[in-house]
Amino acid sequence: MENASKALLMAASVLIGVLILSLAVYLFTSFGSTSAELHKQQDEQRLEQFNTQFSSYEGKDGGITIYDVVTIANLATENNIYYDFPKKNEATVTGNDNYISVRLKKKVGQAIQIERGSDANTNDVRKFYNNLIQEDLAKVKNPGEQGSTVSIDEDEPDLALYDCKVEYSTVTGRVYKVICTERP
Repeated sequence: MENASKALLMAASVLIGVLILSLAVYLFTSFGSTSAELHKQQDEQRLEQFNTQFSSYEGKDGGITIYDVVTIANLATENNIYYDFPKKNEATVTGNDNYISVRLKKKVGQAIQIERGSDANTNDVRKFYNNLIQEDLAKVKNPGEQGSTVSIDEDEPDLALYDCKVEYSTVTGRVYKVICTERP
């Protein structure tokens, strides 16, 4: 009888041990999947925040100015430097990596032609955009007072306005191309 009670105690302890191990495995997998889901949500939020930096300029009714174009180009340049990408030409920008290309299309007479993208030499891009900024600033009306600050009349802006179009990669889900076209 004594052996039977010891056998029952051993069987009960093995059963309790198996239950505890089963509970531990269940909690581990449950917490693991919850953690993976949280990481996935965080990655989606980061992607959305990143894309919003560029997509916020798209479809603005009033258009964007050259300053906004320069901001977009600087964001793209910072991204490309962060990922240590060499400059690419338009044909090699496919959206299969994190490279971002910014194209600027300026009016020439009635035709639109591509002038410069963010994939050019960094110093050339800065000179190019500085020249565009100076051209646009020259178009801004000065209130006429000596030493007064330049102001932009919201009703009749004199700065060239641009429309922005953003393209997303089907591979990464990130913005990979931004095209800014001067309005006619």
